[in-house]
Amino acid sequence: MLSWSVAFFIVAIIAAIFGFGGIAASAASVAKLLFVIFLVLAVVSLALGRRAPT
Repeated sequence: MLSWSVAFFIVAIIAAIFGFGGIAASAASVAKLLFVIFLVLAVVSLALGRRAPT
């Protein structure tokens, strides 16, 4: 998930350099969304992984 976020961020930077503003904004928003999803899943995984076995 994090690798997809980084890939979309790189696409956004390259698109912005070449002047494709719409594509850059779209890729940046997708990268942000994927990063937030990654963070949520990482926190949930961390919280559930620390449970004591019953």
